[in-house]
Amino acid sequence: MESKYLHLSNIILLFIIVPQICTAQNDITLSVFTVTSKSMTVRWSGHTGASSYKITATPKNSPEPSVFAQFSGSTVMGSVNSLSPNTVYRMRVEAMDNAVNVLSSAETEETTAPEVPFIEQAYSKHSDSITVEFGLVIGATGYIIRAENEDGFFSESLVVTSPGTVINLLPYTQYTLSVMSVNTGGRSQPSLSMNSKTVVVAPNLHPSSPSSDTIVINWNPVNNAVLYTLVMIMEGSDTRVRRNTSDTNVTFSDLQPGTTYSIKGNAWDPDGNQGDDITISQITRPSVPGDVQVQLTPGRSLDLAVYWQSVHGADTYTAVSSTGQNCSSSDLYCIISPLNCSQNHTITLVASNQAGTSDPSNPEDLLTFPCPPGSVWIEEVTTGNCSVMWSEVPWVNYYIAYVKSDDGLEENCNTTGRACYFQCKCGYTYLSTVFAYNQAGSSPPGQVVNYTTIPCCPEDVSVSLISTETLEISWSAVRGAELYETIAADGSEWIHCNDTAPVCALSDLTCDSLYSVVVRPCSEIQGCNNTCSAHTRRTAPCAPVILNVTQVNSSTVEVFWTATNTQANYSVTATGHTDSLTCSSSGTSCHISVSCGSIYEVSAYATTAAGQSLPSYSIPLETGPCCPETLTVEQVTQSMTNVTWSPATGAGSYVTSLTSPRGHAKCHTMDTHCLLGCITCGTSYNVSLEAFSITGHKTECRYHGFSSSACCPSSVKLYRMANNTLRVYWRSSPGLYNYTADLYGTSSNYTCSTTQGATACDVSNIMCGQVYTVVVAPLTQEGSKVTFCPRKLYSVSCSGNTVGMVIYRGRRSVD
Repeated sequence: MESKYLHLSNIILLFIIVPQICTAQNDITLSVFTVTSKSMTVRWSGHTGASSYKITATPKNSPEPSVFAQFSGSTVMGSVNSLSPNTVYRMRVEAMDNAVNVLSSAETEETTAPEVPFIEQAYSKHSDSITVEFGLVIGATGYIIRAENEDGFFSESLVVTSPGTVINLLPYTQYTLSVMSVNTGGRSQPSLSMNSKTVVVAPNLHPSSPSSDTIVINWNPVNNAVLYTLVMIMEGSDTRVRRNTSDTNVTFSDLQPGTTYSIKGNAWDPDGNQGDDITISQITRPSVPGDVQVQLTPGRSLDLAVYWQSVHGADTYTAVSSTGQNCSSSDLYCIISPLNCSQNHTITLVASNQAGTSDPSNPEDLLTFPCPPGSVWIEEVTTGNCSVMWSEVPWVNYYIAYVKSDDGLEENCNTTGRACYFQCKCGYTYLSTVFAYNQAGSSPPGQVVNYTTIPCCPEDVSVSLISTETLEISWSAVRGAELYETIAADGSEWIHCNDTAPVCALSDLTCDSLYSVVVRPCSEIQGCNNTCSAHTRRTAPCAPVILNVTQVNSSTVEVFWTATNTQANYSVTATGHTDSLTCSSSGTSCHISVSCGSIYEVSAYATTAAGQSLPSYSIPLETGPCCPETLTVEQVTQSMTNVTWSPATGAGSYVTSLTSPRGHAKCHTMDTHCLLGCITCGTSYNVSLEAFSITGHKTECRYHGFSSSACCPSSVKLYRMANNTLRVYWRSSPGLYNYTADLYGTSSNYTCSTTQGATACDVSNIMCGQVYTVVVAPLTQEGSKVTFCPRKLYSVSCSGNTVGMVIYRGRRSVD
């Protein structure tokens, strides 16, 4: 796009070169674009084939000449200048070809703007506005005031005439002002500008009346203000009080109570310009009410009435009590309700209005009747001595306490203290109430408290031992008892039972223990009486435990047991099938004489002054079998004996023994006899017998000793001697024994004896021609002859009438 300006005398031509638009358009349209007091800008539509356009502005009602302008065929907008202000022009546009022929045309009418006005003065009376005075212009229907500042503020305000005011400005700010005239054709050019500054804002006054003759005004500092002016005038008066100050508060004193004052204030800027005005009103506080009177109102409810005289400027009156209660009224009295007991009211009265309250009046006092004590209780100081106690109540001269027991008796006491004392019996319930008194009268009835004394201790407690470890306690029911607690203690354990019946059995106690038994009556309110005396009772002794039963001999056993009781005697019983045996001791053992070969059940029990224990567990006792009443030992051969005895009670088997330093012999048999071999001849033996029961119990029996016979001599020989005599020779065994030699012939027998120690003896008058059996045997101490010595056979021949040859024929066994 390319633009050029053509200056032809007074006409400025604007050429806009645009591409040629090939359209089939025969008509042209014209419109006015902008209008000022000396120019118009028009716009038209292009015409096909036009090479130029001509615009002619002809005054309609004026003799002034027409003004024209010509533009190229590519231009569709142009301005016509040098017009007259406030004049109606006929605007014509013509489209022409190269031959200056008019191809098409269009006309319109438009009025130019009025002339430019002139500002006479500009000033600010309010912090947010500036007033502008200017000259009026002919043909103007209105004016536009333009305001600008250095911060970029811009505003236009439409006014009808002068003066005009621009609003919504900032306080104490410099503005540049200009004015344009306006009609139907448009606006003129701005006038010459003028500078003006807005004034400061008015102070934001905050009044208050701290007293009935004073008003205090406070405000925050105003920006750019150097001085403040306040003017006060009393309502209904022409008297003004003016104050200038650079501070931000002013106090007006010596004012009338309850009176309204009007206060006007403004600020001054450093240039001496007065800022905005502000006007407020403030009333002073009322004066103190006088002639205040207080009294109780008659009637069923307890109220307090306050009366007073009115004061100027008061809206309401408030009576305040020292108890925190109050009443308010716009009349000359009010009622404080409800009142409470034990209150000493100090009443003061204040008058109030919008400024606040007055100083309080002189106090007036009023005392109400006392309250009943808030807390009443009964204590049993010591057994049988009670006291009624209560909390202190203010404003009381004295108290009266009433006490009534559940049997109907009543008593009272008068005191200035907080306690009354009376006698109280165990098991009773007492009711009590307390009244307080002062000069206003008696308190209302207070709380009724009850106190139940602890139940009485039973007097006839009986403690009986009904079994070895059970005590039965019984007593008579007592007053006030709801439950009985029976406690038995022996120092190591504590047993108790609770029951409503006056009897209790304490079982599973410790044997042989001294119990302290206490019966405590109890009530739900007071608990149990812990002052009841104790009764002692010892339980039966503990049953002993048999540790061992030892058989001392065939007829005696010793029984051992544990002894845990104190000063107890013990008895042991052994019960058999046919008899019952006992023994007693204060120690831990005793002896019982028992029968041999018997079975017993042994048990023990202890006895003390408290009673008899349970028997111990039984222990079976089987005594050893009896010894045989008779026992005989018979020597059968030189090395064998036969022992025979009588049957023994309880014995199932026997062991018979022969013992000596040179050896012993023993046999075990179930019979009543036994054959013992391997004994030594000429030896003294100890004879014993052990009898065994079928369960293994043993009894040792001893009998008289047994001496075996002397040994048979050895080397027995027979020799012939003279005179029909034969000599029997032998070798004797150790020891000094008497021997006898026997010769048994077929028709005659011969015997010879020797003294101790001899080893031969002679037999005379022997009949020859016979066979003799020769036996040499020692004699026993009793003088009897040993019968089991061996026999030898000799043949004695005859030599004539005398003994001939003696020939050994061998041995033969005993017949």
